[in-house]
Amino acid sequence: MAKNDPGKIIPSSGGFVQELALRVKLIYRLMMDKRVSMWLKLLPIGSAIYLFNPIDIPGPIDDAAVVGLGFYLFIELCPPDVVEEHMKQLHNEVHVKMKDAPDPDTVVEGEFKEVDDKHP
Repeated sequence: MAKNDPGKIIPSSGGFVQELALRVKLIYRLMMDKRVSMWLKLLPIGSAIYLFNPIDIPGPIDDAAVVGLGFYLFIELCPPDVVEEHMKQLHNEVHVKMKDAPDPDTVVEGEFKEVDDKHP
């Protein structure tokens, strides 16, 4: 949890897919962290089991709601300092990757040669 606003997790500046990937990585890190209670770790496990449960109400909406709620509660109930630590590490990884990316305005000179697939 962010120290500025105790009810909010540090927001991401990316889109939906990037935010989803960040949350999945956060959940994975929290599942591997020994400071998180084993009882709390049952929330995402139970949500995933429900997702693959063959006895189910038809339709994907209830599955998404149960999994989303389970994952949300897991993050919210984990110790705030542990969640904040992992979020900062994940954000630092994203910023380092983006900093190392080449400038999109950079032009790379090169030559090409057409190769005929019929001749080795």
